[in-house]
Amino acid sequence: MADVIFYEKPGCGGNARQKALLQQAGHRVVARDLLSEPWTPETLRPFFGDRPVADWFNRAAPAVKSGEVVPETMDEAAALAALVERPLLIRRPLMQVGERRDCGFETDRVEAWIGLAGAVPAAGKLEGCLRPDMAPCPKP
Repeated sequence: MADVIFYEKPGCGGNARQKALLQQAGHRVVARDLLSEPWTPETLRPFFGDRPVADWFNRAAPAVKSGEVVPETMDEAAALAALVERPLLIRRPLMQVGERRDCGFETDRVEAWIGLAGAVPAAGKLEGCLRPDMAPCPKP
């Protein structure tokens, strides 16, 4: 069992399913509001590890979907500045166990990191927007 600090968008159905899976696996989830956290480039950067800059972004964010923000054109400094300024752009969830941090919820990656103890996800995807029209989630 691990204590997982889980930065989420409150009210996000996908994050709720991810937390439930972690709890089903026996982990203690400490949820925090990703959007109200006082991020800085220094506090945010460790969550992305060696992932390409484009993988740091929430593809369902309205600014990404509209083309206003194009992650593939950004370098690390520009990406961090955009993510700190507009946390809705951050790929969710951000998770921390001990000193290790990660972003997104890829079940194979989570299994290798902290284990899922045979927990079975409910039908459907676990990462990305669950809304079929990808409309913004209602505000909490």
